[in-house]
Amino acid sequence: MIKKTYFKTKDYCKVKLEFNPENAETVEIFGLNGDWVNPIKMKKKKDGTFSCEISLPKGSRHEFKYLVNTSEWISDHEADENAPNEFGTTNSVMIL
Repeated sequence: MIKKTYFKTKDYCKVKLEFNPENAETVEIFGLNGDWVNPIKMKKKKDGTFSCEISLPKGSRHEFKYLVNTSEWISDHEADENAPNEFGTTNSVMIL
C-alpha cells in the first residue's frame, strides 16, 4: 500500500508505505529521493507487514525498489508507474 498525505501549507507530501512479501525477515527501500546507496529500513509489524513513513517533495517523481532479505529485488505493484532500469528489470515509480 502507498498512502500519500498532502498538506496545503507544506511543500512536501507524507508517504506511508506498507509491503508484505512472503517469508521476509528484512525489507529496505532503495531509490527514494534519488538515493540508491542509503536504503530506508522498513519496520516489521506483528502481522508480518513492513512499513515506513517518509516526507518527499511535492511535484516530484521517485523511482524505487524493495530489497527483501538482502537478496531479492521486488517492485511495488501499487506504484503509479513502472520504469525500465539498467539491469533489464523495472523500478517502481511514485509521482507526487
